[in-house]
Amino acid sequence: MNRVNFIILLVVALVLVQAGKAIGIDKIKRTETSKVKIGLNCYSFNQPLMAKTMTVEEMFRISASIGFEAADLTGYYFSTYPAVPSDEEIYRYKKCAFQLGLDISGTGVRNDFTLADPEKRKLEVQLIKDWIIVAAKLGAPVIRVFAGKGIPEGFTRKQVVEWMGKDLQECADFGEKHGVMVGIQNHNDFLKTADDVEEILQQVKSDWFGLILDIGSFRTTNNPYKEIEQVVPYAINWQIKETVFINNVETKTDLKKIAAILKNSGYRGYIPIETLGAGDPKEKVTRFYGEVKEAVR
Repeated sequence: MNRVNFIILLVVALVLVQAGKAIGIDKIKRTETSKVKIGLNCYSFNQPLMAKTMTVEEMFRISASIGFEAADLTGYYFSTYPAVPSDEEIYRYKKCAFQLGLDISGTGVRNDFTLADPEKRKLEVQLIKDWIIVAAKLGAPVIRVFAGKGIPEGFTRKQVVEWMGKDLQECADFGEKHGVMVGIQNHNDFLKTADDVEEILQQVKSDWFGLILDIGSFRTTNNPYKEIEQVVPYAINWQIKETVFINNVETKTDLKKIAAILKNSGYRGYIPIETLGAGDPKEKVTRFYGEVKEAVR
């Protein structure tokens, strides 16, 4: 082999190696101007919903009267959760939302992909698959999932990232077959920083997978807005919260900064809001809805 041919083969080999490393989801290419629909994450009414002092239908009616365009109906509020609800229950909620002019912007489950036991993780994957089918019937375009609590004893972060990526890939592939996107929410658990988020996103190669961007869960940084900007290209849905954290100190959200990030990123889609903590949930939701609407208009 002469020198020229050797160099050509070397270059080709390097290109192939780099191509093999180029896994993971791509940043969403957005060329249009930003357009958002303000939605409600139903967890804002968690206390009365779980206490059965409010029905899902009542919560939908309140949401519509406030002015929301959509509602994210977490799986917890179906009567059989974590078991799959009946079609009758799914379609009853779907019909109610439709007649009120509300989109169902998503649903979600509570899972843990940091479990060391692979058999237990299979159950977590199956939970998500079951609820992907529920989401499809409900008309929800995305299902929200979690990474999990943390690194189990005796394992490294690298090991957890590797097996979590495989589990998420399986979920995303299943979601594609049923027309439902899978979004992982950064939740100040295994995913604490923007770098953590990007690390796990790069384990999954599917344009049916993305990020549920929780603005209140980047807690250890001195600039949560910078973290939000870093991962906004992967966002397929949001959790807009009343507060963010600066070096673990809870601070009122600067909604003007959030609105600017939305506008500059060209994000188009739902921005569910979630209110937490003490106080009347209807009053809190109504007030925060007004603040968000003013900021993004």
